[in-house]
Amino acid sequence: MNLDGSSARWLNRPRSFEITSQSVRIITDPQTDFWQRTYYGFRNENGHALLWESTTSFTLTARASFHYRGRFDQCGLILYFDHDHWFKASVEYETETLSRLGSVVTHFGYSDWATTDISTPTEMWYRLSRRGPDFLIEASADGLSFHQMRIFHLHPLGETTPEIGKSNPPASTERPISFGVYACSPLHSSFEACFDHLQLEECQWLAHE
Repeated sequence: MNLDGSSARWLNRPRSFEITSQSVRIITDPQTDFWQRTYYGFRNENGHALLWESTTSFTLTARASFHYRGRFDQCGLILYFDHDHWFKASVEYETETLSRLGSVVTHFGYSDWATTDISTPTEMWYRLSRRGPDFLIEASADGLSFHQMRIFHLHPLGETTPEIGKSNPPASTERPISFGVYACSPLHSSFEACFDHLQLEECQWLAHE
C-alpha cells in the first residue's frame, strides 16, 4: 500500500513543501527540532512531521534524500503519540565527512539518543515495524540490505503480551499511533528533504518464537 497526502496531517506544517503520489518534499524552517529535556534542558517540538495513523501492526519503508547545510540538520521517520511519548530516526549532520545515524525514544517527557558515526551520506533508507506496543527500526544504504538500529517499546500503547509476540494482534487490541516522515533544522540553516518509495504493508518483523 502506497501512502499519499490525502489521509495525512501535519505536525508543524512547514512554509514550503510538496506532496505528490510518489514523494513528499519538505524545506525546513530554521530553528526547528524535536527533543525533550534530557541533558540540554530545552523542550522543542516544532519540527515538521507529516503523519498518518494506524491501529494495527505494520511495516513502513521510505527513502530519505537530502543535502544538509547546517549542523544538526536531520530527516527521517517519526512516531508520535503525544508531547511526552514519541520516536524519531535519522542521519544527523555534523560535518561534510561525519554524521550520526541515530534514533531518539522519548518516554514521560525525557529523550534519549542512540547513535553511530558514519560518513556523511545524501540518502538513507528506513524500515519501521510495529508489533503491538513494540517497534523495530532498521536502516539501509541501498534499500536492499537493512540493519537493525534498535528495538523499543512505547509505554502508552500498553503491555507486551505473548499473543502480540507470536502473531499480528487484532486491531481491537492496539491503540492508535501516528507515524510518518519528519525533517528539521535545529540551528539557523534550511535544507530540502525528499521522501520517496513510501510503502505501508503488513508487519514484516517476524514474531519471536
